Amino acid sequence: MSKRVHFLNTQVDNYSMEETVNLISESISKGNKLQHVVLNAGKIVALQTDQELRESVNNCDLINADGMSVVWASKILGKPLKERVTGIDLMENLIELAHKKKYKVYFLGAKEEVVLKVVNHYSEKFSKDLIAGYRNGYFSKEDEQEIARDIEASNAQLLFVAISSPKKENFLYQNKEYLSKVSFTMGVGGSFDVVSGLVQRAPLWMQKSGLEWFFRFAQEPKRMWKRYLVGNTKFLYLVLKERLKN
Repeated sequence: MSKRVHFLNTQVDNYSMEETVNLISESISKGNKLQHVVLNAGKIVALQTDQELRESVNNCDLINADGMSVVWASKILGKPLKERVTGIDLMENLIELAHKKKYKVYFLGAKEEVVLKVVNHYSEKFSKDLIAGYRNGYFSKEDEQEIARDIEASNAQLLFVAISSPKKENFLYQNKEYLSKVSFTMGVGGSFDVVSGLVQRAPLWMQKSGLEWFFRFAQEPKRMWKRYLVGNTKFLYLVLKERLKN
């Protein structure tokens, strides 16, 4: 079994995509509860100063590196990870698994028209029987417990949450007792936007070369410049600072 790698005030499980899917599949089949999170450069930068987010992330049962920058950092810091396990690709693999195993999936997040397109997409691709329920991602803190209870009442085995950080991580962590019957929970960021066709995903060569962030930035520079240009610079500083300490 792979060891959990620790660096930059967080930790990452050193699994490949195949190992991750197999681990989740086994966990669901046994009726166990598994809370998942992915880490990218921006999230690692944020959790340096956001204690609530750091607690939500580090207490997850399964943590994958979603971002080549995290994989590169692990190698620079002498704790190499096997590969990048992207949130959207993992979600796609798990939805296919859910269809084969006849599990139910709940989709939470994004705008109403976007999440509805996601539900319709997977209903047409697989079956309407896949869908346990769905809800948009616009709600207040006061509504969270009721939403979590509604999700649990849907009898979903898998829950995908497409809300921005740190809200999605904190929602899943702080409401886990109300989601105790949901076998697998995962934050998937902007994945619903991609599946719905609202946002185009980078070509495969850009994904593999670590340039997916630049493709995303090029589509929405006014909204993304701070997240990527400022965030990536801060991440590089954290990695170099950590490297010089060792």
